[in-house]
Amino acid sequence: MKFYNLKENDEQVSFAQAVKQGLGKNQGLFFPESIVALDNIDELLAMPLVERSVNVLAPFVEGDLSKSELADIVTNAFNFPALIQPINEQRSVLELFHGPTLAFKDFGARFMAQCLQHFSNDNKITILTATSGDTGAAVAHAFYGLDNIRVVILYPKGKISLLQEKMFTTLGDNIETIAIDGSFDDCQALVKQSFDDKALAQAIGLNSANSINISRLLAQVCYYFEAVAQLKRQNRQLEDIVFAVPSGNFGNLTAGLFAKAMGLPIKRFVAATNVNDTVPRYLATGEWAPKETIATISNAMDVSNPNNWPRVEHMIKSGIVDDCVTGVSIDEEQTQSTIIQLSKLGYISEPHAAVAYKALGQCDDDEFGVFLGTAHPAKFKDVVESTLGQPIALPKELADCAGEPILSSDMSADFEQLKAYLLQ
Repeated sequence: MKFYNLKENDEQVSFAQAVKQGLGKNQGLFFPESIVALDNIDELLAMPLVERSVNVLAPFVEGDLSKSELADIVTNAFNFPALIQPINEQRSVLELFHGPTLAFKDFGARFMAQCLQHFSNDNKITILTATSGDTGAAVAHAFYGLDNIRVVILYPKGKISLLQEKMFTTLGDNIETIAIDGSFDDCQALVKQSFDDKALAQAIGLNSANSINISRLLAQVCYYFEAVAQLKRQNRQLEDIVFAVPSGNFGNLTAGLFAKAMGLPIKRFVAATNVNDTVPRYLATGEWAPKETIATISNAMDVSNPNNWPRVEHMIKSGIVDDCVTGVSIDEEQTQSTIIQLSKLGYISEPHAAVAYKALGQCDDDEFGVFLGTAHPAKFKDVVESTLGQPIALPKELADCAGEPILSSDMSADFEQLKAYLLQ
């Protein structure tokens, strides 16, 4: 299958090239030439995760990966579960944090790492990516120790939780981390500037592991199918399912729309943001007006200019999916009160999932709401403990890195400084 640049439609590349290149000309996002509607949904939902995922992804990688090569990649990438957990009669959570870094981004990062190593032909690659929290750990662990791949991760200094930071800044080896004096949007801007510098990109074999990379996006399609498969086994009415997606860079929501376009029975989506509400305001007014990013306790969603929104808008405006997205902004007080509310229902949640659960409050009585649990609550230990007034235990993955020293460099949000670093 070919993938075209949403900004420069004449730029068309293979899946392999899209994975290796990351962004197209003029910072354009790659998009598949078609999203194949699957006619065997019931059969797919009866399959286990890995087998189903191979069948879901096969049309997108045709011509670049054989079925057996894809099966090997998926088997190595998706070696942990996604679990539907009931909250009450009308709400369930899709827990996506059972991978090695306890975050939903393990799905996309591990799939991308496996694909990129397969396509690299032993050429040296530099992965440059920005993180507002969980991407850093997922990418770092997915690529850690892989030959000929250098990983450089930018993150906003002092604006992610300490345990999130420890999970990707303590590895060393081929993983390099830089604390940027600025916001996540500043980090993203530095990544984009690096891609725009063609000489730099060519000199270091530049690629990005953000959700702008199509491989990460496609991997995330698979857990929506897994969620619906589990709900079907619970005899839910599939046509009434509403997914509330905690949204920062909007890759997660984009993947859900891909799944719907492929025929997965999902009624609609709620794009749940914190006070960084560019998308909910846009959906309400039609005016795209990003504001300065505000730091919140749901820091992975502290994004004012989300990279993946052009894909979402393209899908809606071109009729690939119907107008099935609403936006809701949840403030800090609501987030904390919802963590307490979920605790009283017997479920310990971190802030991002709480934002999504609260956003389901607008559902109709006949709709069944699923909110996405994108990170283990222990990754936000300080926030959760102070909100609930009770301790939560650290899982082994966090306990192992909690005492390790942070190996990051500090840098201002200056492209020339970053460029010199990358070329050294």
